[in-house]
Amino acid sequence: MMSSKRSLRSLAFGVFLPVALVTSTFAQAGDGGNVKAQRIVSVGGTITEILYALGAQDRIVARDSTSSFPVDALAKPDVGYMRALSAEGILSQKPDLILTEDGAGPADVLNILKDSEVPVVTIDTPPSGAAIAKKILDVGAAVGLEDKAKSLADEVDTGLAALAKDVSAVGEKKKRVLFVLSTAGGRIMAGGQDTEAAAIIEMAGGVNAASAITGYKPLTDEAVIAAAPDVVLTMARGNHQASPDEVFALPAFQSTPAAANKALISMDGLYLIGFGPRTPAAAHELASKLYPDVVKP
Repeated sequence: MMSSKRSLRSLAFGVFLPVALVTSTFAQAGDGGNVKAQRIVSVGGTITEILYALGAQDRIVARDSTSSFPVDALAKPDVGYMRALSAEGILSQKPDLILTEDGAGPADVLNILKDSEVPVVTIDTPPSGAAIAKKILDVGAAVGLEDKAKSLADEVDTGLAALAKDVSAVGEKKKRVLFVLSTAGGRIMAGGQDTEAAAIIEMAGGVNAASAITGYKPLTDEAVIAAAPDVVLTMARGNHQASPDEVFALPAFQSTPAAANKALISMDGLYLIGFGPRTPAAAHELASKLYPDVVKP
């Protein structure tokens, strides 16, 4: 099964696949930049977002299906879902650099890519705001844009510091937030400890209502009731956004504080849990929705 510490980012616009994580044996970003790389295949929505933010978009020849931001990225050829990649599809783009988030796979495909002698650089993507700067720096090092990456990383850290100051005004009256990945078949799949969902909730001044579990796991109706969320947080998927009436009609939610106030927040998945350059803005937006009287938009 997917590691509890990874990687809802890859689920934001993909399919929930119980794929084991791959332990990377490839080059890391710090092993030497690929300054001359002009045909980059970018695998991972946040990696692609960072490359665009560094002004390297013209060097990207293809991207994976989770790379949905900025919208211009959608015009690039799609090599498939990051956990179900095809070596043939990637190599057909004639890349001179393959840049991936950790957790890309499957393993046999990554081994083929390694054997192809095309440089493959894997970027560590822990679900932590404090790790975003290093992620940006690693991408910058991989493509020879260290100076631009340093400026972007500093900008993100400044944004996170400002966020922390704003959120500190919430005090002790923190809301319990339940991140719901799926309600398929009436089963509540929630985000527990060691997840991107838990991290973004904490950054926004909330308390993760599913802290009794680790990873993304189903909750029984009784567990949802015991979690007593004040707010339910979901990912908006494309043009579809779950309505409060739909969510709170489910038996598991009917007696929760969130249902009493129809308190539901839906945000774009990659924006919410991508942990990239936009994360300070995403966490601030979430905080402003949780505490509109304290944190201003």
